[in-house]
Amino acid sequence: MQTTNQDESQQLSMPIISELDHFLYPFMISPIFISNLNFIKTVEFAMNHSFPIIITPIKPNADVEELTINKIYPAGVIGSIMRKTILPDGRIKILFQGIKKVKITKIISENPIIGEYEAIETSEKSEIRTRAILSILKDKIAELLKYSSKIPQDILNTINDSNELDRISDIITSSLSLSLDQAYELYIESNIENRMFSILEKLDNEIESAKIQRDIKTKVQNNIAQHNKEHFLKEQLKQIQKELGVDSQREEEIEEYRKKLEAKKDFMSEDAYKEINKQIKRLSRMHPDSADANMAQTYLEWILEIPFGKESKHKLSIPEVENQLNIDHYSLKKPKDRILEYFAVRELLDLRGVKDSQNRGIILCFYGPPGVGKTSLANSIATAMKRKLVRIALGGLEDVNELRGHRRTYVGAMPGRIVSGLIEAKEINPIIVLDEIDKLGRSPRGDPTSAMLEILDPEQNSKFRDYYLNFDIDLSKAIFIATANDISMIPAPLRDRMEFIAINSYTPMEKYHIAKKYLIPQELKKHGLKSNEIIVSKKSLEDIINLYTREAGVRNLRRRISSVVRKSAKKILENSSIAKISITAKNLKEFLDNSLFGIEKIDPTAKIGIVNGLAWTSVGGAILKIEVIKTEGKGGIKLTGKLGEVMRESGSIAFSVVKNLFETGYLIDNPNFKFHKNNEKDIEIQNIDEVEKPEIENLKIVKKYKNIANFYDLHIHIPDGATPKDGPSAGITIATAIASSLSEKAVRGDTAMTGEISLHGNVMPIGGLKEKIIAAHRAGIKNIIIPKKNYERDLEDLPQEILVDLKLIPVSHFEEVLKFMFDLKYIDKELKNSQNNQKININGVENESESESEEIRDNQ
Repeated sequence: MQTTNQDESQQLSMPIISELDHFLYPFMISPIFISNLNFIKTVEFAMNHSFPIIITPIKPNADVEELTINKIYPAGVIGSIMRKTILPDGRIKILFQGIKKVKITKIISENPIIGEYEAIETSEKSEIRTRAILSILKDKIAELLKYSSKIPQDILNTINDSNELDRISDIITSSLSLSLDQAYELYIESNIENRMFSILEKLDNEIESAKIQRDIKTKVQNNIAQHNKEHFLKEQLKQIQKELGVDSQREEEIEEYRKKLEAKKDFMSEDAYKEINKQIKRLSRMHPDSADANMAQTYLEWILEIPFGKESKHKLSIPEVENQLNIDHYSLKKPKDRILEYFAVRELLDLRGVKDSQNRGIILCFYGPPGVGKTSLANSIATAMKRKLVRIALGGLEDVNELRGHRRTYVGAMPGRIVSGLIEAKEINPIIVLDEIDKLGRSPRGDPTSAMLEILDPEQNSKFRDYYLNFDIDLSKAIFIATANDISMIPAPLRDRMEFIAINSYTPMEKYHIAKKYLIPQELKKHGLKSNEIIVSKKSLEDIINLYTREAGVRNLRRRISSVVRKSAKKILENSSIAKISITAKNLKEFLDNSLFGIEKIDPTAKIGIVNGLAWTSVGGAILKIEVIKTEGKGGIKLTGKLGEVMRESGSIAFSVVKNLFETGYLIDNPNFKFHKNNEKDIEIQNIDEVEKPEIENLKIVKKYKNIANFYDLHIHIPDGATPKDGPSAGITIATAIASSLSEKAVRGDTAMTGEISLHGNVMPIGGLKEKIIAAHRAGIKNIIIPKKNYERDLEDLPQEILVDLKLIPVSHFEEVLKFMFDLKYIDKELKNSQNNQKININGVENESESESEEIRDNQ
């Protein structure tokens, strides 16, 4: 082995140790701990032969078991081992002094580890440039010492005591935070100027990094100092409050408010955040016993419960909605189809990423009689969409502040019902049911319908302002569904914002299936009974529907079934031997009281002045008998029966129409009218127009005169008198009764009618036809006269199982009503015009044969 005093141009070899993660420099005396067995053997070999050794770093993640030149950094420092110590754990510790940097060229032996090397020579340098570079280095080191504590403070003294650039560069390099690769590049650089310039660049980076670190450290220290100061002051304040008897819990509550606000900051508007934050600061400055503090705290407790950012993420699915509607409701095909269309549009908009659309703003309004399932449809929608349901009862609401909230200056102020509903639902997009929207009232405290306009308008409800909140809140994500009994009571501007879906009365057959499939199983489960413990026969269920309830919906039917189930449960408990109870038509009275309603069958006998009308009520349809009698007078009319303004007008119009038919000769020229005078023989009148009034009185033939209506007073009565009655559908019924009374001609008793009449005798369409048809069928009516327009547009909506037993007669003019009700064969219109006031011998016209009359009725 060649030693270091040989010719430096020759290849030299020396033991190598590579168990460090940093470079050593020639001026260093360093302790080194060695644990690898090969390196320990190499140290022993070097000491036994008094050889120097080379120390070089090993590359990261390199395996030293089979050391190669590629696993180490091929540069290091050659030096001597000053001392060796064996440690108890098997390692050795050596004290190493570096002498000179060398470059390793090859590993020639692995046990011990010996490698060839060559010296790293430094190029010659200019004294002037050296001094210039050295001056810059000192300035950079001095600047770095201002910002960094990692650099030894005596490094400047060391540099000032030396003029060797090699030594100075090694001292600076060893003090910098460099990676092994960066240190290696500087380590093997033989051009001293290039090395110094690289060091200057590294110093600049170190200075910038140190400045940033100092700024960050200063800010952190300031924040910590401020926090410590606040903590110290708060602790002092707590102790002071404790001495004064003030509860420190208030500070914890205020801090909790701040945490809740920050958690919801990203989901609320900027105005909302500012308002809430302002109130928190105000509360922290107030005395806890002041009235304003209590008001501010109540406000924060309400506002921070609003579910900003919380919403149902369930994806809308039309099959789910359809399935839920079918599970919860029987029949209602058209309402279900319209609901599915509504949500199909919403799903399509979601799939195609359309955010703003008028279709999203459509407000559905279910309207119909009580108990038909308006609110339960909304429940089914909420269940299918996995959203919370909020029900807001609007019946009788008069104060607009109930919807908009009360201003905080009022005692007991709180948010409006809409915001309270969101808080109750704990999500920002629930299903909100506006129940009984037709019963909103007005008062001096405001008009709630005006506030409802903003709530239901998609262009406005994204910025709905509650007076209590004092900032806007977005309601556009909620789905609003309204319910109503009578849409005519809803103001027109509010109606314009809703789409109405009619939910009509149930037929007895529909009620039967609803009771069998839904009500009975639900009530059995509610009362803890099994399905095989109570058997309800078909006839008994039909009797419950027909004799114990009279309603459009099924609410009272549920109550009756519940009563039956309760009494059955009592019997089962009282007698343990009873395994099953059968409810039949015979024993039904044991479970229910006497029937509340009977099926009042109409009398089909033809009568004078009595006509069967049809009416719509809030609980379904009803038969409305209209009675008219005449007394001698001067052509006045009197209406009784607690009638509304609309029905009184219908009575006046009907009287004018019938009076006109007499005056024009329509009801006199007909050959089937035969007037009688006290059972005497018929009196023939050749020319009625030429008969003078005194002669009429003498002959007592006022009945045959075309102005007959002017000589009688009419009394029109609609039983029963205690029940309010109103509506535009009794015109033709009143007119028929008046015509029957004045002409003393009996009208059919097996027929009912509905329809409004105009002054010219036109029959106008009506509403509630389905309910009226059901009532007529229940009463045993065989023929029903309805407006022709209703026949054309509403026939598909009528229950087919009922239409089988009924004959519908569509009419467009009142003359058609008279033709059917009086069984008359009218003179053709052209024939009437050709006669032009000719004499008509009433007694001279022969009666129609019975077969001809039947043929006429069939043709009608």
